[in-house]
Amino acid sequence: MATTMAMAMAAVSMVASRLSTTTTTPTPTPTRGLGLFKPLSSSSSCRHRNSATKILRASSVATDSETNYYLNQNQAAKNHNQLQLLACPICHDLLISNSADPLFSLDATPMSILNCSTCKKTYTGNQTHLDLTLTTTNYTQLNPPSSELFRLPLVSFLYERGWRQAFSIWGGFPGPEKEFEMMKDYLKPAIGGSIIDASCATGLFSRLFAKSGLFSLVVALDFSEAMLKQCYDYIKQDENISQENLVLVRADIARLPFASSSIDAVHAGAALHCWPSPSAGVAEISRILRPGGVFVATTYVVDGPYSFIPFLSPLRQNIGQISGSHIYLSDGELKDLCSTCGLVDYTCVRNRRFVMISARKPN
Repeated sequence: MATTMAMAMAAVSMVASRLSTTTTTPTPTPTRGLGLFKPLSSSSSCRHRNSATKILRASSVATDSETNYYLNQNQAAKNHNQLQLLACPICHDLLISNSADPLFSLDATPMSILNCSTCKKTYTGNQTHLDLTLTTTNYTQLNPPSSELFRLPLVSFLYERGWRQAFSIWGGFPGPEKEFEMMKDYLKPAIGGSIIDASCATGLFSRLFAKSGLFSLVVALDFSEAMLKQCYDYIKQDENISQENLVLVRADIARLPFASSSIDAVHAGAALHCWPSPSAGVAEISRILRPGGVFVATTYVVDGPYSFIPFLSPLRQNIGQISGSHIYLSDGELKDLCSTCGLVDYTCVRNRRFVMISARKPN
């Protein structure tokens, strides 16, 4: 009986001991290296990493969106700044574009339609260039023979095939590359800015300006559609010329389609003697130049023994009135032309009949 009681008490004690052990069973310790058990914190860590990855990805998307937004804003601002340059040739009010695309590129420009809110005039592209002459607004005018001559397709075809080279033979013109090197010092204040190659013809200097990378915008400007067409073809054939920030514009030198004080430099190569009214052209150039902006031009001067020819002065006036071209008898006349139109710091370089002049708009 005592033995039975002892056995019962032992059994009760064992059961109690097991129950106590079951309720306090510790969490098994993972065996290092076997990976049989993964701590709860490990899955939690994975969730946190996944969440962090999602956050980073979302942040990256947001960053890309913000970058694109600012790029678009910068492009819009750039386009806006470009539009701050072009103005109606009648009232000089800024022109409004029909497109949000970049305006100043070789192929975008001919597709553009611009409107003047003041004059209610519309200006459009013409295959290769943007036409900003008054002839697009049902305005007719009689052009002198010198202007009409350069509108002939034959002349534009011959211009770089012997016409311009003849200037070196009889006039002492150094040639486009040498002339460009000569004018670089004059153009230093305009580096990084905009330059207009006025009366650009087939774009000899327009292409040099574009290739140099010195300017943020190059405008090849001429009154002749044939010259601009030839200029466009030459640019398209040259793989070394970027077609961005390079535009072709048809305009009258006496009614330039640019806002006042908006352009950094204007170049006119072998052109002053061809303008119907040089004073009107230089006055317009003075108007559109920024303060400190530079005007560089080349032409020829008939002086020396020619200045002693009797009646040469009145004769050249008659020739100018009939043909629309001009003969300069001294570089002093060119200095007076610049100063009369408000330009200062006149300088000139001579080589026989060839003369390169430079002047700037006062600050």
